[in-house]
This record gives sequence, C-alpha cells and structure tokens, in this order.
Amino acid sequence: MFFTQISGSCLRFYATLALSLLFVAPAMPASQTSGQSLSLHQAISHTLASNPQLYQFDIKRDSLLGLKEVSDLSPAVNIGFEIENFGGGGQFSGTESAEMTLALSSVLELGGGRLARNSVADARLQSLNYHRQTFTLDVLGEMTATFIKLLEVQELAALAVEGRDIAFNTLNIVKSRSKQGAAPEYEVKRANSAFLQSQLQVDALEQQHKRLMIKLAAYWGETSPKWTRLEGNIYAFGESSGFSDLYSRAKESPAIAQFASEVRLKEAEVSLAKTQTTSNLSWQLGVRRFQESGDNAFIAGVSIPLFSGKRNQGALRTAMAAVNEVSYERKTALLKLHVLLFDAYSQRQQYVAAVEVFRADILPDLSSALASTQQAYETGRYSYQDWVSAQKQLLDAKKSLIENAAAASINQAIIEQLIAEPLSAQEGSY
Repeated sequence: MFFTQISGSCLRFYATLALSLLFVAPAMPASQTSGQSLSLHQAISHTLASNPQLYQFDIKRDSLLGLKEVSDLSPAVNIGFEIENFGGGGQFSGTESAEMTLALSSVLELGGGRLARNSVADARLQSLNYHRQTFTLDVLGEMTATFIKLLEVQELAALAVEGRDIAFNTLNIVKSRSKQGAAPEYEVKRANSAFLQSQLQVDALEQQHKRLMIKLAAYWGETSPKWTRLEGNIYAFGESSGFSDLYSRAKESPAIAQFASEVRLKEAEVSLAKTQTTSNLSWQLGVRRFQESGDNAFIAGVSIPLFSGKRNQGALRTAMAAVNEVSYERKTALLKLHVLLFDAYSQRQQYVAAVEVFRADILPDLSSALASTQQAYETGRYSYQDWVSAQKQLLDAKKSLIENAAAASINQAIIEQLIAEPLSAQEGSY
C-alpha cells in the first residue's frame, strides 16, 4: 500500500499531523451525537491508504523501474548471416562461387554511457519520490482544511441550537408577558419569527454538515460515510516557534528538496549527454566460407562514427540549460514559500490572539450583560428590543470566536504543510 512506501521523515509527519488538533470532542447538537466518530488521525490514515490520486505514483514508479532495467542492459549482441556471389551470370550463375559469412556484432560503449544512464534512472526515481511526498502533503493539506471546516460547522451547529433554544425561551417569556398585558401582541409575532428563523439556521447547518461529510469521505474513496461526527478541538493551537525557525524548517521540506533532486536529475542528464559526445565502437567478428574452394577464413571489423561529438553539442547545451533553469526555479519557490509562510504565520498569530480576547473578556462580559438585560426586561425596565439586541450580540460574539478559532487552525495546518512536520515540538509520535 502507498502508506508503506513513503520516506521515514514524512511518515512521522503524517502520523503526528493529527496532533495539531487535540482529540477532544466539541459540544454538538443531539442530532449529530449518535453513531461513530472520526478523528483527524483516522482521516489521515484513511487518505494515505486509499486516496485514488496517490496511487498514480505507484504506476509511475513501476514505469521508471522498467526504464531503469532497460538502461542497465548492455548493448545487444547480433548474429548475422550473409551470402554473396550467387544466382548471377556466368561463373556466378549457381552457388559454386558463393561466399557465406556468419558473424557476431555489437557495440562497445565508451565514455561511461551505461553508468550515466543508470544515474539518470536513479535520479528520476528519487525525483518521483520527492514529488510524491510533496503531492501527498498537498492532498493532506486539502483534507485537513476540509476536516477543520467540518469541525467549524459542528461548532456553528451547536451554537445554532443554542440560539434556537434562546429564541424558544424568549418566545415563551414574551407570550407569558403578553397574556399578562405587559407586552404587545406584535412582540409575540416578532419572537415567533425569530424562533422560526433560528430553526431554519439549524436545518441549514445540518445540511452543510452532511455535504462536508461527503466531501471529506471522498478523500479516501468513500461515498457513504459510516461516521456522523468528528473528534477534535479547533481551540487547541499549541505553541509556535518563531518565524525564522519555521522558515528554516520549511526550506528542508520535500517541496524544496524536490528542486535539489531535480538538479541532480538534470546534472545526470548532462553527464549522459557528455557520454554521447564520445563515439561508441561497433565491432564484428565471424567466419566466411568460400564455396568454390571449400576454404574458411575469419573476419573482423570495427567502425566508429565521425564527428559525433559536434553533432551532440546541441543536446549537451540543452541539458546544461535545464540545470540552470531548475536552480532559478528553486530561488523563485523559496521566495514564494517565504511570503506564504509568513502570511500563514501572521494570520495564525492574529486569530489566536483574537480567540484569547473573546474567551477571556468579550464573552464573559456579554453573557453577564445578557443575564442582566433579561432580568430587566422581565421586570419591565428594558424593552424587548434591548433584550433581543443583547442576545444577538452574545451569539454573534460566539460565532466570531468559532470563526477565528477555525481560521487559526487552518493557518496552523498550512504552516505544518509547508514545514512538513507538526508545528509544536511537544507532540511526540505514534
């Protein structure tokens, strides 16, 4: 299986990437708490084992192994039979004057051509391995982003249920006050409308949850998910190294190492092109029978192409230009990596700070304000609008908390994808 064919360093990363989200199940609505659950670690394992896109590398590897076998072959030895001076006119009209030659022929490679071909084949296999690791990181990055989005929707669904319960409680209180003559009938209608809209929001998030489950399961080829909820905590960020350290780690990732592998491949192709400037020696060895006299004689011959070195100069220049091209591509990739990594690092810092402020100050203050406002409304000191406004402020703040936490987790996953290892050094391994 694909899981067993990746390198040790990346395997450790894949195995520990799941720890970027602690496996603590968040609060969820009752409709989502039955059935099996799925952790990020399980999702990674399923993706590595069964993702259809990853199997393309097994096919490419088999193809390159076949080419390597061909490149390791020595030049073929040919056997030839030739008959001359027969079936003509005069003394050559029959077969008495025929000359028959049986010979072996082949090519003697000069300049290390076989070794150069093997070097190219090995470099192609190594390049494919880095490409596979980079591509796998991309697939896992997309899958992790979907996983986090699904966790976010679960949190939002739980919040929507909370909002619906608040709306239902509000409706009952307003109805009670209306029966007592302390609230007008239109407030009852407004409260009932708010309750119905909150139920629509719950329904919409449940449907979005189902869609994301199908999308997530597709990463390992599953069309009917056997789980109904995720295990994870989008509020568990862990500790982060400084940007300089992260960038140093990112420069050692498979995405950048792939360029070094490409350079080695192109250099091997240059070496191969240089061997082709050296002419190979063709040889022939055999025996000739003279039918007329019944005598036999050995024959031997060699041949070598003229001016083959000049004829291959164009291929050599092309190969050397390819080396320079990869070097510049690596520099460009490092610049893009620097920008992307800093963007993710900066945003993670921003969203983590926002989460801390929401949890430490904003939510406690708004919760206290809502309790006071409800009490004031029930005693007739505040209006219905004041009470509803306090409810909305608290629910909006909780929604912002979830969105900021999810954004922080997404950016953390991007950082881990770029550095090809877990962000925190405290996770350990499986």
